[in-house]
Amino acid sequence: MKTLAAVLLRAGIPLVIMTAIGVALLAQGKAEDGRATLAVGVIAAAVSGASIVYQIDTWSMRKQTLVHFAIMTVTVLPALLMSGWFTLDSVWGYIGVIATFLGAGILLWVFFFVLFTRILPRRETPRSTP
Repeated sequence: MKTLAAVLLRAGIPLVIMTAIGVALLAQGKAEDGRATLAVGVIAAAVSGASIVYQIDTWSMRKQTLVHFAIMTVTVLPALLMSGWFTLDSVWGYIGVIATFLGAGILLWVFFFVLFTRILPRRETPRSTP
């Protein structure tokens, strides 16, 4: 139950805030800005909420990564497609969105993997004095 509460809190805060801003923009007749803001809210909520999978110690890194990728695929990828940020008038437009999604995902995964497994543990290790 603690996990569910953590997911709802992590995902709910950015989703509620960004949805309110997006709806306000839509109400002002700023459809493009409103749609983009709603997309950002979905992306921020999905990334924040799904980050909890990396705190499930009984899961392997592979399982955590695959579950996180699945969640991103059903939330972030559709948000990108509906955001209006990409020209989707041909198959190459869709390929570009998918390539952007995969490229950014891989780069961010590698960055955070190195950060949390190599850099931060070294900083936490006490150094001996000569």
